Amino acid sequence: MSRAQPYDRKTALNAAMSLFWEKGYHATSLKDIEAALKMKPGSIYAAFGSKEGLFLEALDCYFDKTRTQLLTQVNKASSPLCGLIGVIKGFAHLPDHHEQAQACMLLKTLVDTKATDPTIATRAQDHLGRMLDEFTALFEKAKEQGELSQEADARRLARRYQANLMAIRMERHLGSAIDDVKALAEDMAQELERLRL
Repeated sequence: MSRAQPYDRKTALNAAMSLFWEKGYHATSLKDIEAALKMKPGSIYAAFGSKEGLFLEALDCYFDKTRTQLLTQVNKASSPLCGLIGVIKGFAHLPDHHEQAQACMLLKTLVDTKATDPTIATRAQDHLGRMLDEFTALFEKAKEQGELSQEADARRLARRYQANLMAIRMERHLGSAIDDVKALAEDMAQELERLRL
C-alpha cells in the first residue's frame, strides 16, 4: 500500500488561495481543490476539516499576504503619503497575468457569500475592516509627519482610499484598457497630492 505524500501547509494554502480567489467559494468543487492542492479528499478534510475551513484559512492567508506586501511597499517610500500613492499607481502597472491584477479576494468573497455563508462573509468583512484600520493609521502617520493638515479626518481619507483601491483593481479585473487604468490611477494620485501641505 502506497503512503500519501507529505504536504506543506503553506504551499497548500497558497494554492487554495489562488484557486478560491479565481473561482470563488461556491464555484470551486472538491475536484478543483484536489487538483490544486495535489491532495486526496481524506487528506484535505484531515488537514482543514471542511471546505469552509480551508476557505477561511485561505482567506486569512490572502489577508496576511496582502497586508504585508502593502505595508512593506509603503514603508520603503520616503513618506506615508508617497507610499500610499505608490500603491495606487502600482496596481495600474501590474502585468495582466499578475494575480493582483484582479478584484480583491475579500470583496469578491463578501459579494459571493453575504447572503449564503455568514461565517465566511463576516471573516471577509472583518479583514476589510482591519485593512481600513491600517490605512487610517497611515494617514494618521502622514499627519504626524506634517504631510497632512491636523484637521484632516484620517478615517474618512482611509475609507476613500480603500474605495479607490477597490475601484482600480476592478478596472484591472474587467480588462479595461491599460492606458485608461493608468489615467485613473494618476487622477487618484493627484487627489492625494492635493492634500499635501
